[in-house]
Amino acid sequence: MNPLIIIEKYYKKNSDLYNILISHSTDVMNKALSIAKKHPELKIDADFVREAAMLHDIGIFLTNAPSIQCHGIVPYVCHGYLGREMLDAEGLPSHGLVCERHTGIGISLQDIEMENLPLPRRDMRPVSIEEKVICFADCFYSKTSLGQEKSIDKIRKGICRHGINSLDVFDQWCIDFL
Repeated sequence: MNPLIIIEKYYKKNSDLYNILISHSTDVMNKALSIAKKHPELKIDADFVREAAMLHDIGIFLTNAPSIQCHGIVPYVCHGYLGREMLDAEGLPSHGLVCERHTGIGISLQDIEMENLPLPRRDMRPVSIEEKVICFADCFYSKTSLGQEKSIDKIRKGICRHGINSLDVFDQWCIDFL
């Protein structure tokens, strides 16, 4: 499966938003694949990672995030579950789960309810090793500073806003994947 074929159904090729999405997704994919290569003992499906990392943010165009050329109507936090719906409709439910579960270090049902987030009421934390690796790799790259890898300290400071449990998960991933 070629992820670009799916992306180009929803994004105008070479538009600013397309270029942002492709640049960011390529960085995430490369980081995730480097983790897979470094850790053969984890038996990570590199082909799936290659595809799903490129598709993990496919839902961003539906959101309102003008700084990255997204002029939709829903909050940015919704891009994950919306991407899942899109990929489910494309017949790619496993790839869709990566979309839904990659935001931050994943979003628990408890956090959705406590923060009254505009999300479906279900757990949205990564489960499979491939979901975890893509989620982790995504933490290192933003769509506003393309191509610039964040430091672990900067990532940790951002994650601290979401509670100690989130930081514990990220720190464990650092041990497992770096």
